[in-house]
Amino acid sequence: MMFMDTIAAIATPLQEGAISIIRVSGDDAVEIVNKICSRDLMKVNSHQVVYGYIMEDDTYVDEVLISVFKAPKSFTMEDIVEINCHGGIYITKKILSLVLAAGARLAEKGNSQNVPS
Repeated sequence: MMFMDTIAAIATPLQEGAISIIRVSGDDAVEIVNKICSRDLMKVNSHQVVYGYIMEDDTYVDEVLISVFKAPKSFTMEDIVEINCHGGIYITKKILSLVLAAGARLAEKGNSQNVPS
């Protein structure tokens, strides 16, 4: 079942570490992350990784690598954007909050009972 909204979540353990990943999935994933990125993600081909910065207004928040996967050639068959940022609790939560403020909603806990066995 596919949903019409765009969701975001931290895809790595929320702890001190070298790298964290924030995953954004849904119809507006590319547009939402594009709002906070120094690069124009609208021109990025599917399955491409680009280097850039996450921005808050005119301030650099973090130096990142962004992976773009366009529907239907993704795991969820939706557009997916993965932001690979520096690890750590503060910067990971900060980038997630910027993604949510740009239009995504926080992903809810999955229901393993709906997974076929």
